[in-house]
Amino acid sequence: MESYQKLLLENKAWAHERVADDPDYFNRLAHIQTPEFLWIGCSDSRVPANEITGTQPGEIFVHRNIANMVVNTDSNVLSVLEYAVNHLKVKHIIVCGHYGCGGIKAAMSNHDYKQVLNMWLRNIKDVYRLHRKELDAIENFDARADRLCELNVREQVMDLAKTSIVQRAWKHEQRPHLHGWVYGLKDGIINPVFEMEAGTHIDDIYEYDDL
Repeated sequence: MESYQKLLLENKAWAHERVADDPDYFNRLAHIQTPEFLWIGCSDSRVPANEITGTQPGEIFVHRNIANMVVNTDSNVLSVLEYAVNHLKVKHIIVCGHYGCGGIKAAMSNHDYKQVLNMWLRNIKDVYRLHRKELDAIENFDARADRLCELNVREQVMDLAKTSIVQRAWKHEQRPHLHGWVYGLKDGIINPVFEMEAGTHIDDIYEYDDL
């Protein structure tokens, strides 16, 4: 049996189990999506949002990319953000990185990962540059990478706050709250490292005055 065929068999078993436990399970999911949370996480397969938070399908709206980035020229993440904020009316946005992130470690190197990956990782290198003094003082590479994971999450939360999408919702509806978390692969525990309440002031140059 091919590996992908096993996935299809497991899917059928899972669906059968859900219906056996709750006959109306899929009917509810098909007609209702009212999540309170937008999750911007890493594409790493070891960090599934629903499983590590103990939530059910329909409770978290999820976007994932390499190293959980909020890049201001990425129409993918921005379209997810706009839909979540303006249509789903989420109350919280969580940027969740994870310790031991391969994207973070790759950005710390000087290796050429070819054009597209280089472009993406450059955004993480910019975070390193902003915090170079603190990071360079950490001698152990893994400890330095873990600290960069935390600082990167912080900067991505800040990048959310810089968008007109978030600022408009802050001004008119006093939501969403922004959260920066880092998940531990070794212990399964989420470490909250940064928070921004709705309406938090940021650097004036990023604040829109005509929303």
